[in-house]
Order: sequence, then C-alpha cells, then structure tokens
Amino acid sequence: MAAQRKHLVKDFNHFITCYVCKGYLIKPTTVTECLHTFCKSCIVQHFEDSNDCPKCGIQVHETNPLEMLRLDNTLEEIIFKLVPGLREREEQQEIEFWKKNKSKENGDEDGPRSKKPRMDDDDEEGGDQDYHRSDPQIAICLDCLRNNGQMGENIVKGLMKKFIRCSTRVTVGTIKKFLSLKLKLPSSYELDVLCNGEIMGKDHTMEFIYMTRWRLRGENAYPMVLEYRPRIDFG
Repeated sequence: MAAQRKHLVKDFNHFITCYVCKGYLIKPTTVTECLHTFCKSCIVQHFEDSNDCPKCGIQVHETNPLEMLRLDNTLEEIIFKLVPGLREREEQQEIEFWKKNKSKENGDEDGPRSKKPRMDDDDEEGGDQDYHRSDPQIAICLDCLRNNGQMGENIVKGLMKKFIRCSTRVTVGTIKKFLSLKLKLPSSYELDVLCNGEIMGKDHTMEFIYMTRWRLRGENAYPMVLEYRPRIDFG
C-alpha cells in the first residue's frame, strides 16, 4: 500500500494568498466577472482608483465595480483550517485596530485604556460598534448639480466614483461630510443635497428620502439619485 503524501501549507499558497498584498487571503472576496479572489480590503481599496481587475486587467464594471464583488466564506474557513493561528491573529489585529481608531475619535492619543467605559456604555445601549453593517443597504448615485455662473462651481466638482452603497439609516448630514472629505472642501464650506429638485434636511435618512421622495418615480428608478451643489444664500 503506497504511503500517503503529506502536503505542506506552502504547496497551497498559490490558491490562498492575495495577488495584491501577497499575504494570506483575509475575508476572501471574489470578482464575479473573472473569478479572481483577493483580500476584501485590498480589492476595495484598488477599486478606489481603477475599475479593472488587478490580476487579469479585465474591466469589472464601467462605473461601480464594487457591485461585482462576493465574499467567499467557504474559502475563508478552509484557509483558517490550513494556517494554524491565522484566525486568532486576525481577530486580535481587528480588535486592536478598532480600539486604536475609537481612541483617536475620542481624542485619546495614548491608547484605548481611558475609553473602556465608553465601550461598555455602547454595549449596554446596543451600540453602533458594527457601524450599521447589518442594516438594509441602499445604492445611491451622487451627482454634482451645476448652475451656470453659480458661486463655488470651481470648488465643487463631480466625484470620480459617484455610486455608493450605504445603510438606509445614513443621514443627509453624513452624506455631506462624505462629500466634503472626497472633494477636499474647506471645513466652512456648505453644500445643499437635493432629491427631485428639493433640498433635503440634514437629519433626513436615506430610507425616509427613498420612501417619501424617490419611490414615487417607480420601481425602475434605481439607484436613488441625490444631487449636490454649493449652498445658495438667499439672505
């Protein structure tokens, strides 16, 4: 009877490593157009600057390649079983990452020690620790509304990637902050966000706007289009 051949983990590296970062696949995410798989963070970051697959160069989508990504949970479990300790190391790194970033948000540059009570408070309230990842999602197109001769036109430009997907609980105020960051606007610069030509209040959620403004266009009007422009001072 022939002895069974033992395989080393490195024998499978070609199948379980990311083409972009060269490390083991973390949250393996497959491009449905070409079936190449990358770390989720690697491929999402790549699509910030390109619509092409980083491995084969095929155009994934003309405008929104993120729509063509699918998580591969089965492959993730296989990798965790093949590589001892990888799951534990990744979970620990993720915990440390969120602690570090939460500390910076709270103005604590010395680390997570002083913010532990804040975490406990969040847990008691149900918290937003998952940053609404489990919420219903909505696709939105953010269009720059241009009026001839309007002040601020030279500052407010169209987004290179104008299609986004976000939680239905996201407010117009959050969309404005997102636009300001992407467009690198001065902190004092104000934007109006409109739907169907009507200025939306900063506390309106995407769900509210969809149900009360956008849905009236019919089921085929998808994604929801929000327009933005420099705020007009009528005073």
